[in-house]
Amino acid sequence: MTLLLQRGRQSWSDIGGLATAEEIAQQPAVWRALATSLQAELPRVAAFLGDSLRNPAQRVILTGAGSSAYAGEIIADTLDAAWPARVRAVPTTSLLTHAELYLDPAAPTLLVSFARSGDSPESVAAVELLRATVPGARFLHVTCNADGALAKQADGDANVCTLLMPPASCDRGFAMTSSFTSMVLAALCALSPQPAAQKVRALASMAEQGLAAWAAPVAELAARRVDRVVYLGAGPLEALAREAALKILELTAGQVQAMANTPLGFRHGPKAAVNGNTLVVLFHSANALARRYDADLLAELRRDGIAARCLTVGFDADIGLPLAEGLTDAWLAPLWLLMAQQYALHQSALLGLRPDNPFAGGTVNRVVQGVTIYKSHE
Repeated sequence: MTLLLQRGRQSWSDIGGLATAEEIAQQPAVWRALATSLQAELPRVAAFLGDSLRNPAQRVILTGAGSSAYAGEIIADTLDAAWPARVRAVPTTSLLTHAELYLDPAAPTLLVSFARSGDSPESVAAVELLRATVPGARFLHVTCNADGALAKQADGDANVCTLLMPPASCDRGFAMTSSFTSMVLAALCALSPQPAAQKVRALASMAEQGLAAWAAPVAELAARRVDRVVYLGAGPLEALAREAALKILELTAGQVQAMANTPLGFRHGPKAAVNGNTLVVLFHSANALARRYDADLLAELRRDGIAARCLTVGFDADIGLPLAEGLTDAWLAPLWLLMAQQYALHQSALLGLRPDNPFAGGTVNRVVQGVTIYKSHE
């Protein structure tokens, strides 16, 4: 019997987790499809962007809610360092409540929206807010759903450009998996100064190696029940840690508590959360200086002997791959996330939940519901 992440397909189907398991395992194939589609799509995106990113007055806001917000946070600083334009990540959930802190009507602004469905109320409202607040605002929608509200906005509007992910990336499961990693890689390619589609293909090959090598140890790690998981990462990997923590919270319906921090920041209070039923996962940076700080904290945690287990994910790590040159942390984040996605999936199964929909009662939904959008003058 061929195993899918250490279980048979029928077994995943029986426990209500087949869609999520398939969507985690399909990511190398989805990334290859993305690299191919980007070759055709990026000239159109480049024409839309023109020379705007070379303008120091240009503001670029990367936005989304939940996982989609973390997608922007992973890549924002890398892109900001690459261009004269000012690039920052602002979640839609902050933009809608405190627009005056982030928007300048006099500044040329590009809103880059990350959205799996493109139908969440905050995503649509953020675009409407920019239209009403910033004359001439422009919009790049990075989305997985060709039928979503965001994707349809591009029809006939010269100020809107939509970059669609491969159809398979529009996850059927509750948690964002292949949708998240595809959007991160697509935005990096679309907004990087140099052609980068070949990096996506390289990462797809590395992901295949990782999925094969990590499936058994991650399943074994997840076979032990824990109450808390701490994910740590520096630079762009801090946002990766947040996404990893969200995955375990979502797929275990909050039964496993999770937190995220940086290796240096963790000592400043959050370390108090570690106890004998805590797993600590440190995402190793590709940056040599950052790795020295990573190593110091890891050694400290292991000396303390308080956590149930401390391990590393990344190059030359407990769960990882041999060191490869030319890829920075923002590019590598989707690769290392494959470990955390698998771990969350197995923990969900261990708890007897249905991973494709852990919230059977509907208290949390795949597409957010129950949000009332208010106008500033109301």
